[in-house]
Amino acid sequence: MSVITVKTAPIEGQKPGTSGLRKKTRVFMQPHYLENFVAAIWDAIGGVAGKTLVLGGDGRYFNDRAAQVILRMAAAGGAAKVIVGQGALLSTPAASNLIRQRATDGGIIMSASHNPGGPDEDFGVKFNMPNGGPAPEEVTNRMVAATQSISEYRIYEAQDADLSTLGTSGMGDMKIEVVDPVADYAALMEKLFDFDAIRTLFQSGFRLRFDAMHAITGPYATAILEDTLGAPKGSVVNATPSPDFGGGHPDPNPIWAKDLMDVMMGDGAPDFGAASDGDGDRNMIVGRGCYVGASDSLAVLAANARIAPAYAAGLKGVARSMPTSRALDRVAARRGLDCYETPTGWKFFGNLLDDGRITLCGEESAGTGSDHVREKDGLWAVLLWLNILAKTGKSVQEMMNDHWAEFGRNFYSRHDYEAVDAEKANTMMDRLRTRLGDLVGSDVMGATVESADEFAYDDPVDGSRATGQGLRVAFAGGGRIVYRLSGTGTVGATLRVYIEEVSDDPATFTMDTQDALKDMIARADQIAGIREFTGRTAPDVRT
Repeated sequence: MSVITVKTAPIEGQKPGTSGLRKKTRVFMQPHYLENFVAAIWDAIGGVAGKTLVLGGDGRYFNDRAAQVILRMAAAGGAAKVIVGQGALLSTPAASNLIRQRATDGGIIMSASHNPGGPDEDFGVKFNMPNGGPAPEEVTNRMVAATQSISEYRIYEAQDADLSTLGTSGMGDMKIEVVDPVADYAALMEKLFDFDAIRTLFQSGFRLRFDAMHAITGPYATAILEDTLGAPKGSVVNATPSPDFGGGHPDPNPIWAKDLMDVMMGDGAPDFGAASDGDGDRNMIVGRGCYVGASDSLAVLAANARIAPAYAAGLKGVARSMPTSRALDRVAARRGLDCYETPTGWKFFGNLLDDGRITLCGEESAGTGSDHVREKDGLWAVLLWLNILAKTGKSVQEMMNDHWAEFGRNFYSRHDYEAVDAEKANTMMDRLRTRLGDLVGSDVMGATVESADEFAYDDPVDGSRATGQGLRVAFAGGGRIVYRLSGTGTVGATLRVYIEEVSDDPATFTMDTQDALKDMIARADQIAGIREFTGRTAPDVRT
């Protein structure tokens, strides 16, 4: 066994997005592709000599093989130790926690989050910093630069490491510690929440259905919800991680989690439903006959977080991504909390969390979290909801009714136009960008445009500036439309249109969301020319 040097050359397109590098699995399986990017990570963090890293992934196709390559490259780079989840498995929030709890020098997470898995689907790799959060732009820029100049990489010649057995082994001078992927995360959850209250809730006959979507959260949810908290066996469904997520799309929304929605909207529905995504950082909350949008969920959790022991002293502040509905802003104003608006991408919350400015944060794309880790955390959100329900004795629908009665309702929906021709999508955005100034003060189908701009963010902690973060059109009365091209897909462009309307009239609170937004949806098309540029008459997904 020895270290060998392999000659290589730059490969086009190895630029990480908001959550690492995501490509089709077969792209990652090409000769040198994964190795080039891992070498670029080592270069961007100043090498791995003497460092301790965490490694794990969501179990999608190629997860096991990629883990062995990364271990061999870490050994060749002189790493002191790599802590690996058993079977090369770790949910993203669990990896963030392990990085923080073990005070490591960071970690690599193998995942494409909510994207499908399989040989013809998606794979991804990202590096998380010693704080447990995604690498900031200055680090990913160094990765990109390294991918463009690479000429060789070093890798250890060795047999595969045994990642199935707990314990410590070696690869050259590097230690490989295989750990239970669930244990440390479960211990953290027990510190945050009133597990006794949640146990009592289940003992009262409260019924739950948690759809793990054949993804990484299954073992975590089974261990915590069923084994520890006493939810009836079988409450967690689709609980075994599968390389292709059971042939499904592990994105927790009403479209891809249709089975859960059918159960929760049907006769004899459980009291509470939830789902999580491929790598365990996203969540969907459903009550009996009541779907809770991610923006509403964030607002409800912020308004009631003090019920849970970890947040009993109150919140330091809250934050949301710019496209997320402004329901959180209303809670912050009423509770006297600072509320920050950041670009999309969890890394932007990291500085605010590390600086102690916020406690809770979230994105409309089904991600919520707090200062316990530096990633969004799907199962954490479920447990906080359960803690709140256990202590208040209310149903999900009652929680929503009470919330709207106090804060008003922000009707909100995201319309996704997937795999749109990238050139046409960019042309549409460019044309709208040039018209923003002319929109202010204009009438659009009976509504007055109050402001229109392209969002830019000045980080209050480090002074960095992020530009080009989405086009915003706000109306008198609180309505808003946001247009953004997503960076998380692997084919074409995904145009995301975020549509919001505000009401303080209780007579409207039970309206269907799409009906309440009908006029604003029409305005969104008229302003940008969505149909004209994309040829689409309707979005692929509404959430």
